Amino acid sequence: MTTAIEGYIFYEIAALLVLAAAVGFLGLLLRQPLIVSFIAVGIIAGPSVLDIARSDQQIDLLAELGIAVLLFLVGLKLDFNLVRTLGPVALVTGLGQVIFTTVFGFGIGLALGLDPTTAIYVAIALTFSSTIIIVKLLSDKREIDALHGRIALGFLIVQDIVVVIAMIALSAIGVGGAAAEGENPVTEVLAVLGYGVAMLLFVLVFIRYAANPLVERLSRAPELLVSFAIGWAALLAAVGHYFGFGKELGGLLAGVSLASTPFREAIAARLASLRDFLLLFFFIALGASLDLSTLGASVGPAIVLSLFVLIGNPLIVLAIMGAMGYPKRTGFLAGLTVAQISEFSLIFMAMGVAIGHVADDALGLVTLVGLVTIAASTYMITYSHSIYAVFEPVLGIFERRRPKTEYGGDGDAPAPHDIILFGLGRYGLGIAAALRDSGKRVLGVDFSPQAIRNARALGYDVVFGDATDPEFLAHLPLSRAQWLVVAVPEHATGVTHEDPRQALLKAVRDLGYPGKIAVAAHQESTAELLTAEQADLVLMPYRDAAFAAARMITGEARAPEHAAEDPEGQKELVA
Repeated sequence: MTTAIEGYIFYEIAALLVLAAAVGFLGLLLRQPLIVSFIAVGIIAGPSVLDIARSDQQIDLLAELGIAVLLFLVGLKLDFNLVRTLGPVALVTGLGQVIFTTVFGFGIGLALGLDPTTAIYVAIALTFSSTIIIVKLLSDKREIDALHGRIALGFLIVQDIVVVIAMIALSAIGVGGAAAEGENPVTEVLAVLGYGVAMLLFVLVFIRYAANPLVERLSRAPELLVSFAIGWAALLAAVGHYFGFGKELGGLLAGVSLASTPFREAIAARLASLRDFLLLFFFIALGASLDLSTLGASVGPAIVLSLFVLIGNPLIVLAIMGAMGYPKRTGFLAGLTVAQISEFSLIFMAMGVAIGHVADDALGLVTLVGLVTIAASTYMITYSHSIYAVFEPVLGIFERRRPKTEYGGDGDAPAPHDIILFGLGRYGLGIAAALRDSGKRVLGVDFSPQAIRNARALGYDVVFGDATDPEFLAHLPLSRAQWLVVAVPEHATGVTHEDPRQALLKAVRDLGYPGKIAVAAHQESTAELLTAEQADLVLMPYRDAAFAAARMITGEARAPEHAAEDPEGQKELVA
């Protein structure tokens, strides 16, 4: 009998995965993010349609693990050094948007007949924007490093901090409300806050003394690093749940504890696919909990709130940035990025339902708003420049007479790197030294902890990561780099003789990298192959050194053969 039940659960999960793939493919054709497709899968698999999502305990377990991993990845972005360098526009715009959206959203909620508690929950839920969606769409448009893209990423960090505060408050309120009869709720809340402070102190000590040495040693085995990251997130999430301040906050603190290490980008890239897979079950559970027969009454309020998010949120950002002196175009493009609610909005409302503050229909209402705003804002961000051209004549009221330059930005924004150098061995560091001596800003990338440590000791900006991982490459500042220099060792992997340099070339071209690429090779056949793979310049260390030695001895200035296709390439690389 047990075998039959287990077999049924397997069949059910298999059916859900197949359904998710099919609906996800349809969403891809419609240029919709996976969040919309996953919620649709939950509705289709739920009791109102196919009724195949019945294993509530198993789906909820995967959903909870997905939330822990999601919060862990959010925590990875909250490097204290990064938070300290937030520009004033990001801070003011982020806080201003949260405050104004909450105030106006609360008023709209009351006008729609919601009770005050539900109205404040809904209003707060409307303030969060989806980092996953915004980063993906801006990256696809190659605008992640544009001024409005950098500002958007800045106030998304502010929103993430607000998410943390809101979840801490909910956890404390939930503990106070759940206090057993005869127990003092205030005492329970203070106890939880004490546990939270103790855990925060533990995380700070871990960051100061253990994070870098531990993760550096684990990074020697990339698979072990990923296993550790998942286990660490699950452990602190479990500790958070045990002490009463929530697995969400525990998972987030796990990410914060590793955010200051040079390995965070590699960890985030490796866990992105797992996060998406596990969140599938959160959205399935969410969609399956919606009763379509009762959602009819929520359609009207959902439309009103959706219009507020789609129109009101961008106008709030546009007005704040205009008051700070930014041009209307920058404010408009940045404002469109907040024209949707996020997965955190749904998690926040689900926490409210679990505590007992709001009813299931409030969660259904916010879910409908999420479906409408995420679907619509995807097209708004994709076609942002065309939309701006339509509304540009009436946007002058949001712009000062002498706005800041369109290509200016926060004074705190770091200068772009001119060169991204993959491979920090002796040859790579030699190239880096020559480039730095010529005045170029170099960002080094390597998968060796020892190489990262050596390069950092020499004063270079460095990032730990796998140069063949497209997820990792997408997080690099590719659009503003003039050259990519690939100085990784020439070697073969397994029987397929896969060359990591070829994988890197294909990945960065697929990401739309507009600059030039120089690649090191040791063999003539490899040099010809890399040239065919769209390398602008092939460096041959031994041959180039021989030519340089000959020029030093004889005074001749003849360039290496493989630089002939770009005779100025080497000169430009160090000019």
